[in-house]
Amino acid sequence: MIQSLADMRRDYTREGLSEANAPDEPFSLFRQWFGEAMKTEQAPVEPNAMSLATVDEAGRPHCRILLLKALDERGFTFFTNYDSDKGQQMSRQPFAAMTFFWPTLERQVRIEGRVEKVSVEESDAYYHVRPLGSRLGAWASPQSQVIADRAELERLLAATEQRFLDQAPHCPPHWGGYRLIPERIEFWQGRPSRLHDRLDYRCVAGGWERRRLAP
Repeated sequence: MIQSLADMRRDYTREGLSEANAPDEPFSLFRQWFGEAMKTEQAPVEPNAMSLATVDEAGRPHCRILLLKALDERGFTFFTNYDSDKGQQMSRQPFAAMTFFWPTLERQVRIEGRVEKVSVEESDAYYHVRPLGSRLGAWASPQSQVIADRAELERLLAATEQRFLDQAPHCPPHWGGYRLIPERIEFWQGRPSRLHDRLDYRCVAGGWERRRLAP
């Protein structure tokens, strides 16, 4: 049994994050950090992996790891089953938060905002660049529903493979993308003695306000 993790301590010493080196808006800084993470983070770490937090109708939070698939000035895009727990939660409470952590760079980014479905055309375009197995899996898996065992999932996949034996699978109506439209983006850079740098961007009146937060 783990009794205490007090001795599992790491001091962060790589570099700092100053206002002088930070832009007035957050997207260019995120792209810079993400580009650096692509070069430094090694398997099994995936630089585009992020935790996604949603809330259910009782206000209870739920969190899981997903992969970011697109970023533009509209927001951060990911894909999933619309009928999954997170899909149902976002349909009722259209707000979410995501966090990226890049341990090699001693950095994390927190993003909060409103979520909306991307267009059918965007979902369809991404669906068709996925590997065939992933496309079939989107049809086969009743995501978040209770199933008897692994064998049931394999039977569902076999039936799906038979269904699309003579044709390419098309994008399921229950599967597609969401875009998180950020209202807040916080950049965290680890520093010694837990005195980390935190630059917080808030969307205000169509622009961005940048503030420093105490660690």
